[in-house]
Amino acid sequence: MEQYVIRGGNPLVGEVEIGGAKNAALAILTAATMTDETVLIENLPDVSDINVLLEAIAEIGATVDRIDRHTVRINAATIGDLSVDYEYIKKIRASYYLLGALLGKYKRAEVPLPGGCNIGSRPIDQHLKGFRALGAEVSIRHGAIVASAADLHGSHIFLDTNFSLKPFSCLSYTITSPTWPPVSVQSPKSYIHGCQRQ
Repeated sequence: MEQYVIRGGNPLVGEVEIGGAKNAALAILTAATMTDETVLIENLPDVSDINVLLEAIAEIGATVDRIDRHTVRINAATIGDLSVDYEYIKKIRASYYLLGALLGKYKRAEVPLPGGCNIGSRPIDQHLKGFRALGAEVSIRHGAIVASAADLHGSHIFLDTNFSLKPFSCLSYTITSPTWPPVSVQSPKSYIHGCQRQ
C-alpha cells in the first residue's frame, strides 16, 4: 500500500498552487460527454483517476485534446462505442459516472463495475435503484452494468448517493424529485432541479 511518511520539525515556507478537486473533476468530465459541443475544462488535478477517465472517454470515440497537465478540451459528438473497456475502468471507482452520462444521452450503456483503490466495498445498488426509478432497464452481466432507457420519466427517489444519477436525470423528460438524507452537508439537489426538463 502506498503511503506518505512526513517527518516534522521544520516550518513550512513557500507557495503552492491548489489544483481542482478530483471527484468534482470526474463528474465534470463525464458531464462533458453529454453535449456535442466542444467543452474546455481547466484546473484539472493531474492524478491517475482523471487520466484514466480521459483515456476511457477517448476510447469510446470522443475527441480528447490534452492541452496541458491541467487543461483538456473534449468533444463528444464522435462517441460511437457505448461499451466502456474494462482495462480502463478497473483502475478507478468512477465507472458509474460514465454510466449515467451515456445512458442519459444515448439511452444505453455498458460499463464495468467500479474498480479503484482498496478502501472497502463499493455498493452500487443506489445507482441502479435510481436508474430503474427513472425508467431504465438495468442488469449486471459478466462484471459489467448493462443499461437501456428507451422511455425516461421523472420520479421521486430517496438516495444515499447520487453521482451517476445527476447527468442521467437531467435528460429525464419530466420532473425528477430526489430526497436527500437530512445529514447531507452539501446537498446536490439544486443540480438536478437546475437541469431538469419539464
